[in-house]
Amino acid sequence: MIYFDNVSKVYSSDSVALDSVTFAVEPKEFLSLVGHSGAGKSTLIKLLLAEEKPSSGNIYFESIDVHELSRKEIPYVRRKIGTVFQDFKLLPHKTAYENVSFALEAAGRDDAEIAADVPHVLELVGLADRADHFPHELSGGQQQRVAIARAIVSKPDVIVADEPTGNLDPLNTWEIVRLLGKINELGTTVILATHDKEIIDTIGKRVITFKNGRVVSDDKKGKYRL
Repeated sequence: MIYFDNVSKVYSSDSVALDSVTFAVEPKEFLSLVGHSGAGKSTLIKLLLAEEKPSSGNIYFESIDVHELSRKEIPYVRRKIGTVFQDFKLLPHKTAYENVSFALEAAGRDDAEIAADVPHVLELVGLADRADHFPHELSGGQQQRVAIARAIVSKPDVIVADEPTGNLDPLNTWEIVRLLGKINELGTTVILATHDKEIIDTIGKRVITFKNGRVVSDDKKGKYRL
């Protein structure tokens, strides 16, 4: 489904974000990318989303080289990849319902589809009773669940979560991890970037560990090797 083929990203002679990285992600897999800050995890995500270009190597999504696409074609690939970030990135003046529906509006979905799908995903993330609340009226964990609802409402093939629990307390952290696991069980590929060893060891799924931009471990049994 996703294949990084000998990918490097060099910003300068003393700033190498990725160095000859090769790995594949299978459909419906739950993969964690781990490593200390600056190890290259976020750079990988930016390259997958075609927000940046690799210095060398190729990145394939469903057999398509994402960096061979035109500007007009890139959004079609991005719609197949839902993204969740540490800082939520919610629109502050829109309710939970409106934040989620906005993703469908941007994709050109009609009103009937929006009315059917948004309540369903808010129910899935446990926020059916918070649909009319604005972000400032929600806890950090609830805001992140809105962000996840927004990411999955378009039924993407992949969810990419970049440090999604970084701003959350332990209780909300585990709620988000369990929710990502549930989404994966429903058939969506999940790529989780984190530096939290406890989360990784508890999930028990495949883990790729990065250090100084290189893959130092690819563990099928879900252990943080640093």
